[in-house]
Amino acid sequence: MPESQYPHAPDAPPIGDPDCRIDSGAGDNLDDVQAGDFARYDYGLRYLFIDFNAYFASVEQHDDAHIFGKPVIVIPLDSAHTSAIAVSYEAKAMGIRRGTSLVEARSICPDIAIRVARHDRYVEMHHQLLAEIENHVPILRVCSIDECVCRLNPEEMEPAPAKALAQRIKQGLYSNVGPAMRCSIGLAPSTLLAKLAGELHKPDGLTAIQSGELPMALADIPLGDIPGVGNGVSRRLERAGIRRFEQLWNLAPKQARAIWGSVAGERFIYALKGYDVPEGPPPKKAMIGHSRRLSGPHRQREGARIVGRALLLKAASRLRHYGLYASSLSVSVKLYPEGRMGREARFRASRNSWRFMQEFQSLWDDIAHMLNAMGKSQCAFSQVSVHLHGLSDQPPEADLFIDENVDITDHLQARLWGRIDGLNRRYGMKTIMPASQMGLDLNYLGVKIAFSRVPEAAEFADRTDDARARLTGAKHHTGLRENAGRSLY
Repeated sequence: MPESQYPHAPDAPPIGDPDCRIDSGAGDNLDDVQAGDFARYDYGLRYLFIDFNAYFASVEQHDDAHIFGKPVIVIPLDSAHTSAIAVSYEAKAMGIRRGTSLVEARSICPDIAIRVARHDRYVEMHHQLLAEIENHVPILRVCSIDECVCRLNPEEMEPAPAKALAQRIKQGLYSNVGPAMRCSIGLAPSTLLAKLAGELHKPDGLTAIQSGELPMALADIPLGDIPGVGNGVSRRLERAGIRRFEQLWNLAPKQARAIWGSVAGERFIYALKGYDVPEGPPPKKAMIGHSRRLSGPHRQREGARIVGRALLLKAASRLRHYGLYASSLSVSVKLYPEGRMGREARFRASRNSWRFMQEFQSLWDDIAHMLNAMGKSQCAFSQVSVHLHGLSDQPPEADLFIDENVDITDHLQARLWGRIDGLNRRYGMKTIMPASQMGLDLNYLGVKIAFSRVPEAAEFADRTDDARARLTGAKHHTGLRENAGRSLY
C-alpha cells in the first residue's frame, strides 16, 4: 500500500514504516491494514464518553432522599471490620476515600450514611441509565457498570453540536432518572482521549479535547491515571525516563511497542494522539473466581472453609454458564492481622463441582497443616479467595492412561450440576445445595464487585424473586469489555 494512503501524526514516524503501523486487530502482523480502517488524525470529536460519578453511592442517594447531598459510603458487607468501596463526593470533601475503614470514616464524620452494597440494584440502575442515554444517541460500547462510550455522527463532531448533545443527555438523566445520577462527559477524537477528557472535571463535568489542543490539554494528568498504563508499564516508562504526559505523548510508536513489549504500545500511542484505532479482539477469560471478606464466626478456620466452598460452588456455576472447563484451582487466605497463604492444584479439565470440592478440600488441608507447623492453628482469617484457572471451551482429550469411565462419570456429574444450576436460577440459589452450606447467610454471595464488569441476572440467583425478575427483564447491552482500559484503544 502506498505510504500516501496513511495519515501522519505530529512528531511520529510515517505509519507506512513497517515498524509503526496500526494493528488491525489481527495480532502482530500489521501489513493488512487498509486505508479507511482508521480515520485521519484531525477528524473532529468522534467519541462521547460517559462516566457516572461515585456510582454506587449515587444510586444509594437516588433511592433515599434523606441522604441526597449528604456524606455517604458504601461497604461490601455488614461488618464493623470493613472499608468503603464507594464514597460520595460529599464524603470525599471530608477526606474519606475508597479503602477508608469504617471506623475511620465514622471518626471523620460521625453522621455519615453507611449503606451495604446492593449489586443487583446497581445493575438494574445501570440498564435504566443506558436506556435513557439511548434516547439521545446509540451506545457503541459499555466499558463498565458506570461507563459507556458513544460514537457521534459526522454532523455532531464539531464542538458546538457535540456539547449540545452532551447537555441533552445530562438533562435527560436529570429529568427522567433523577438529580442524584450525575455524570461527567468527555468528547474527543478517540475513546481513550474521551475517557481522559471526562476525568478532568468531576463531578458533573463536560470537557472536549480536540487534537490540536494536545498535549497541553492533558499536561497535568499523572501517567498512572491513564487507562492502559498499569504498574508494570509505569515502571518501564520510569526506566525509560518517561515521567510526564508530554513525554509520553511524544513517544514514537516503535518506542512504545518496545516499552510495552507488544503491539499494544503502538495502539495506545496512536489512540493517545487522537487516531481512531480499530478495536482489538476481546480478551479471553483467564480465570473465574471470587473473594470474600470475613466477619464473625466466618473468621475462624471452619467458618472460612464453608465460605470458601460456597464461593467455589458459585464460581463453578459461572464456569458452566459460560460453557467452559477448568484445569486448575487456587485457594488463598488472608490472615488477621497480617499475612497471606495459598495453594494451587492442577487436574484434568472438568466442570464438575464435586471434583472441584475434592481439590478444594485437599488444598484447605494443606493450608491448615502449614498453619499448624507455624504455630498458628488458632489464627483468624480476614479473607478467603477461590479461583478456577486453565479455562478452555473444549472437554479434555482422550488419554490412553486414564480409564474412560473416569471421564464418563465426570461428564455425567457435571451434567447433573448443570441441572442443579438451572433449578437454582429459576427458584433461588438455596433450592439445591450441599447440606454443609445450609444456613449460610452471605449477602450477594460470589457476586463480584461490579466496577469493571456488569454481573448477569443469573449471578443474582440468591436474591429475591422480584429482584431477579427486574434484572432478567432489563434490556442488556452486549458490548461490555471486562478490561475497561484495554477497550479504550
